[in-house]
Amino acid sequence: MSIALRGIGVSRGIAMGPAHKLHGRSAPVEKRHVAPAELTAECARYNAARETARQQLSAIREDIPADTPKEIASFIDAHLLMLDDRAFSSAVTDLIQAEQVNAEWALQQQCEQLVAVFDAMDDAYLRSRQDDVEHVVARIQRLLSQADAGLPPSGLPNSAAAPVVVADDITPADVILLQKQGIGGFITEFGGPLSHTAILARSLGVPAIVGVHGAESAVSEGALILVDGQAGEAIALPTPEERQEFEERAAADARFRSMLDKLRDVDAVTQDGTPITLQCNIELPADTAHAHGVGATGVGLYRTEFLYMNRTELPTEAEQFEAYVNVIQAVSGPVTIRTLDVGADKQVDSGRIAGPTPNNPALGLRAIRLCLKEEELFRTQLRALLRASAYGTIKLMLPMISNVDELLRSRALIQEVMQELAARDVKFDKDIAVGAMIEVPAAALAAHQLAQHCDFFSIGTNDLIQYTLAIDRVDDEVNYLYDPLHPAVLQLIAMTIEAGHSAGIPVSMCGEMAGDARYTRLLLALGLREYSMHPSSILEIKRIVLDSNLGELAARIQHLAVNGYAGDLGSLVG
Repeated sequence: MSIALRGIGVSRGIAMGPAHKLHGRSAPVEKRHVAPAELTAECARYNAARETARQQLSAIREDIPADTPKEIASFIDAHLLMLDDRAFSSAVTDLIQAEQVNAEWALQQQCEQLVAVFDAMDDAYLRSRQDDVEHVVARIQRLLSQADAGLPPSGLPNSAAAPVVVADDITPADVILLQKQGIGGFITEFGGPLSHTAILARSLGVPAIVGVHGAESAVSEGALILVDGQAGEAIALPTPEERQEFEERAAADARFRSMLDKLRDVDAVTQDGTPITLQCNIELPADTAHAHGVGATGVGLYRTEFLYMNRTELPTEAEQFEAYVNVIQAVSGPVTIRTLDVGADKQVDSGRIAGPTPNNPALGLRAIRLCLKEEELFRTQLRALLRASAYGTIKLMLPMISNVDELLRSRALIQEVMQELAARDVKFDKDIAVGAMIEVPAAALAAHQLAQHCDFFSIGTNDLIQYTLAIDRVDDEVNYLYDPLHPAVLQLIAMTIEAGHSAGIPVSMCGEMAGDARYTRLLLALGLREYSMHPSSILEIKRIVLDSNLGELAARIQHLAVNGYAGDLGSLVG
């Protein structure tokens, strides 16, 4: 009997292969007595696993592409330091000898002691380092269990088909390692679409689903499992009919991809002659290469917060300047750079930047609110951004603007930094465009007022939907309420587009909705002409644009508007 599993598809593609369960931090550890004569061998077994873990991470570290974000390398460096720590390793072997227990149990005791120490710390940054301890311990535990199971050094079972990894969670380092070892795809019980793990999976082209609750207990080691990374659907022990269906899906997807590839150099113009701008969201520098591959006309969103994550010190002005110039010079067309947007699901070292962790970070001191409070933090970034503007066309996008005052204060700071640079004869674009990210309902409702002080709007649908519907999109218990087609959401989007057009400023969309082919015709009908999305979505959206007639879509949306969007959206969606 087949087992159907559902989660959040974070990296498209079809994978079919034997399941390989990669036990994470929740793997049960049993205590076993070790005879005195075997204690030396037990310590050696532990040290061998630790050394293999170190070699694995060193190999990953050496093979990281040069354009991978530095925080990924820093993440791995921290784990290597822990593996090289003599106190950490000797504490485990001392416990094996003293308690006459197996290595797994001794390692788990050491892990729990360290986690308790970190958990008691007041500093939020230091407290969060317990994750590193758990990740390192989980890696060694896996190696100990794999050795017992007779698995090869790679940790993957020998099989003709590439295995599908099933785990509670996977670290970014695991994704890099497993991709190099040839996995077909992975599913995890936890994680979100904006995690580093999900971003890496997309960049590496590994089909992946996250948030598949109960996957580890539902799937047996070695069982055939099918994964559809776009639909967020997996089937274990499929029937012959289900297997045939997935094989047909894979073949159809391959044919579809081949057809889309032919659109790379075709202009995105509707059937009635309206040009549509299709740009890319940049999450990793590697995405700039993907932007070239799909014919994107620029970058509609470059997320700068990745420069700040997983590190103990703030990035310097020089470091930021170099990063921005590298992106500008790597892509064709303008680059819209979002100023620092941290908080909520994008945590950095908040204890060092913004004080204690708030109870409700999504509504707290984040994004432009943080930047206006921590002026020097903002000024440093603005100096780097303005200096980079001398090397290409960039636009500054301010996140989480909710009122005109925030916008005016931000623009005043930008002017002050411009004057500072001019006094030093530093070159920059004096006419640089400054826009607002419309991602809270208040901004959409006040769009006509904000438009008087903006050069452009960009609609961030991820947060706009979350705040409008009062749901946390990363909370597994309520994220089923996340509905881009809710009438309130559609009306806020329509109001923003209309306000931008009335003021004569361009309106783009950079949230996930922009890259979801199900909504393209609806957004065209609402008047949206500029889209920014992950590079992997560009060609599919272009295909829909080429097949669309704006005159026909406008007639349909007028009919729906009369009904307050409560009518049948089927003619525009799907």
